[in-house]
Amino acid sequence: MARKKKHEKEANHERWLVSYADFITLLFAVFTTLYAMSQTDKKKVEEVMQSLRESFGYSTTSMGGKPAVIDAGNISIIPNLRPQVAPVPSRKQSAKSRQRSHAEEKDFLAIKASIEAYLLKSGAQDKVSLSINRRGLVVSLKEAGFFDSGSATVKKGSGELLAMIAESLSQYSNPFRVEGHTDNIPIHSGQFHSNWELSTARATNIVHYLIETYEYDPDRMSAAGYGEYRPVAENSTDEGRAKNRRVDIVMLSGASELGEP
Repeated sequence: MARKKKHEKEANHERWLVSYADFITLLFAVFTTLYAMSQTDKKKVEEVMQSLRESFGYSTTSMGGKPAVIDAGNISIIPNLRPQVAPVPSRKQSAKSRQRSHAEEKDFLAIKASIEAYLLKSGAQDKVSLSINRRGLVVSLKEAGFFDSGSATVKKGSGELLAMIAESLSQYSNPFRVEGHTDNIPIHSGQFHSNWELSTARATNIVHYLIETYEYDPDRMSAAGYGEYRPVAENSTDEGRAKNRRVDIVMLSGASELGEP
């Protein structure tokens, strides 16, 4: 007897609903997780923002929730790395009240190195030169950096450089001689009859600056004008004449001080 053939089951056309339901469930779980994460991050961000507000002096309770004005008294100023020029002291604060020491050779070397470092950093090596000799420390202010040709008035643009030099030298009690020099070309000016007057006027103006602005003691200052008669280079070339047109600020050594009146 032949076996009766089983009737095949009809294909289930709704099986995709199971996969779709699984997909929707997983998608719901993903969005639920993302939503939960976003809420957590938002809370953390708010906590960080609140911490920053408190660190910088802001208040969320004052001014209707707007940032409060920062208390300037609690803010420290970032130090300036650039070399400092001391502010002009008030004439009411006598410089004689400062405790000054007498500079010796090691101090001359330190001052020279300090000023030269500033000149190098500010690109002003061609405006000032320094040397140490038996007289002491010599700071030579070249005409090109501090005076117009034929003028004894200090240029306004040289104020910062001159202030730095004045401050560097003001810490010591040594006497100073300020000496004016020119080249050998006769001056043609209604203000000055010769290079003598021009060199002396320039030296005197520097002395006035040191006394009036930095309150150098007048009794340790002197001014002299040598005209073209104390050159440091030949006057036969433009370069040599430029070197001779200068004002020397001489911080006298102990030995040279004994020769002063």
